[in-house]
Amino acid sequence: MDEQALADRVRDAAASGTPLRIVGGGTKAFYGRQTQGETLSLADHCGVVEYDPSELVITARAGTLLSEIEAKLEAHGQRLAFEPPRLGAESTIGGVVAAGLSGPRRPFAGAVRDCVLGVKILDGRGEVLRFGGQVFKNVAGFDAFRLMAGALGCLGVILEVSIRVTPKPRREVALALEMGSDAARTRLCELMRRPVPLSGAYHEAGRLHLRLAGGEAGVAAMAEELGGEDEPMAFWDVVRDQRRAGLAGDGPLWRLTLPQTAPIPSCGDAVAWDWAGALVWLRSDRAADEIWSAAAAAGGHATLFRGARPGEEVFQPLAPPMLALHQRLKAALDPAGVLNPGRMYGAL
Repeated sequence: MDEQALADRVRDAAASGTPLRIVGGGTKAFYGRQTQGETLSLADHCGVVEYDPSELVITARAGTLLSEIEAKLEAHGQRLAFEPPRLGAESTIGGVVAAGLSGPRRPFAGAVRDCVLGVKILDGRGEVLRFGGQVFKNVAGFDAFRLMAGALGCLGVILEVSIRVTPKPRREVALALEMGSDAARTRLCELMRRPVPLSGAYHEAGRLHLRLAGGEAGVAAMAEELGGEDEPMAFWDVVRDQRRAGLAGDGPLWRLTLPQTAPIPSCGDAVAWDWAGALVWLRSDRAADEIWSAAAAAGGHATLFRGARPGEEVFQPLAPPMLALHQRLKAALDPAGVLNPGRMYGAL
């Protein structure tokens, strides 16, 4: 569907008050609250618009497959710094930005929103809006384009995104060390005070898995200092795509984002952690309020990543002033409330 046809659909929906369910490849349909509405598919709105490797920026339409973009970057020795999870072959770049999910490199290379330079969207009136651009620089004013990262389509239909890319490192090494969770978190705090070429730190079942990336000499020296066992780099593909055994299966799976030094709340079974200890995967059947309170007390927040029932809230509740701000943004960009209504919060 071309841009004009998409705009016409949104205008018609706004006029009739018909909710729209925005879909790219559908690989992240499980994430967020479940919504009802007519499907607005972006799958055919695809293609790389502009890519000059020397500028370290790629611009693509929302329906462009993530695999296509990564193959193009790979051919020029480049990559997406935030390492988005590939949750299926149909994953699209629009869905990647809308979900705002980052992979193991997040604490070392930044989040999705840090890499988005600009977006073109359809607002809830069916009008085309552009925010940001294709240049990474400091600007005055409100970075509205960053709002689209993680908004799950509630603030606009993403048509096109410009993303900063980075060169691939000369060398990568994967290591595993036998180490308990608390000792591993302490060790990582020590390491991250130094200029260590870390690009991944994941813990599971008494083993700390590390990935080093950078220049030949720096990586080799750090690998020798750390010791441990060599691991295949393919291990990190499994971590990136959230295919580790502990994350599979039925039942609620919580994703806690915490300060790296905070203790892990004792409100469930912490099956693994990523982001050098700042992202904890928790299995728990306890009430959501209890888990949200425990996460907040630790200085972080919790998301019911998988296993939500229809109508159930999944994201950490917002304080009233913050919720009011979200509602004002929603009203400004989607006055008729037709774009993925309720996907993030029931009150939005």
